Amino acid sequence: MTTLGRSRHLLLGFLSSLVVVGSVLGGFGIPLVSSAGLSIRSHLVQGDLPSSPEDPAWAKIAPATLPLSGQVITRPVWPEPTARALVVRSVHNGTDIVFLLEWQDNTKNDRLTPGTFRDGVAIGLPLGDAPAFFCMGQLDHYINIWHWKADWQSDIDRRAARSAEKKEGGVRTFEVIPRRLSSVEDLIGGGFSTLTTKEKQGRVQGKALWKDGVWHVMMQRPLSSEEQENEAKLVPGRVQTVSFAVWNGENKERNGQKAVAPWFQLVIDPVAKL
Repeated sequence: MTTLGRSRHLLLGFLSSLVVVGSVLGGFGIPLVSSAGLSIRSHLVQGDLPSSPEDPAWAKIAPATLPLSGQVITRPVWPEPTARALVVRSVHNGTDIVFLLEWQDNTKNDRLTPGTFRDGVAIGLPLGDAPAFFCMGQLDHYINIWHWKADWQSDIDRRAARSAEKKEGGVRTFEVIPRRLSSVEDLIGGGFSTLTTKEKQGRVQGKALWKDGVWHVMMQRPLSSEEQENEAKLVPGRVQTVSFAVWNGENKERNGQKAVAPWFQLVIDPVAKL
């Protein structure tokens, strides 16, 4: 066989392998992402940002569908998560930035009790310019994590409902509901087993809706940073990195047992100068 013939044979074999791998991934429900889809764009909009996960304004924003895989870096590994894809949209208005995260979850797990686990999703943003390990960061390369928790959202929603009932003079049942500043816990990670809750909470706000087997979760934060060392910088016109994680409580997922999407590019639209 000539050199050219061998090269064609190897190329055909490589392309055939790609087709087989793609078929296998597709059979497991794992979407394939092209190089053009590896960037998540935060679109600049004028005026108010979407007010809820159901806001019609979200339909105008092109989504990025990211493949999710199991966390297999540290024990206990979790090679078979139930969430296989995460749909991400983002917009900003020069003052605040908001993300909408959506994924398939056939059961709503928004209570945390002994023997039960909650649904959740997290956004990871590196502190500084150097990329850190996407799961929990690493020593000297820390990561800012926004962890939305379904039970925290349930607490906030139920407390709001109780307040509305009180104003309307309706019959209320007694229930102790924690007072929470947000359904999102703002954290710092510097490696496994180093996760720390930031002293100041409430900068990242969350809203969520579970409907027809799909979670729709919004997370919003001011673009400007109050803490230079402990808060991710979000600068319009800048390209940075972002990662994600999803937990399914029905599948007993918690802590490191989760689905993950490692670093992707986050492109925040620049603000036009007048």
